Amino acid sequence: MKEQEPIQDNINTNVEEEIEMNDHVNQEHTADENSIPEEDTAGKREASESTAPEEGNAELAALRAELEEQQQRLLRAQADFDNFRRRTQKEKEELGKYASAKLITELLPVIDNFERALASGEQGTDVTSYAKGVEMIFRQLEGVLGSEGLKAMETVGEPFNPEFHQAIMQVESDEHEEGIVVEEVQKGYMLKDKVLRPAMVKVSG
Repeated sequence: MKEQEPIQDNINTNVEEEIEMNDHVNQEHTADENSIPEEDTAGKREASESTAPEEGNAELAALRAELEEQQQRLLRAQADFDNFRRRTQKEKEELGKYASAKLITELLPVIDNFERALASGEQGTDVTSYAKGVEMIFRQLEGVLGSEGLKAMETVGEPFNPEFHQAIMQVESDEHEEGIVVEEVQKGYMLKDKVLRPAMVKVSG
């Protein structure tokens, strides 16, 4: 029995050493397997992190370019509006300055005829002919003003209307009932559909 004990001890020792070696190898293998995915994950994360700033910079550059373009459009639109405003103001001033040019041009022939009438009066023209010539000029003047929309009011016999008439006196009348225009002292005029000057009238009481 005593001679067999060392052999058994050697066997046990060898088995224990082999088991320890296997455990050590397994641990190293496990460590290697665990380390590989970590390296891959870190690489992917670094790649993703490096790509994200590049995409962000490109998007920021695009937004800046779009903003600059919109600013340029706004500046051009503002400049166009300023030019339009100045041009419109100038045209408005010129229109106000020369608004009567058309009417004056139409009145020039009337002035010419008045000058001829005055000249004929100095030469001792017959009074009847002179009066007839003046009347013709007056009708010519009425025609020019009428073409511009001027029209004399018809007042006598019409009910008094403060929008068209200016009463200067109230008189008794057997021919008209109360509130009727019986006499026109000064003509009133309409310019198209607007009262240019109300008529001065006498109204029955």
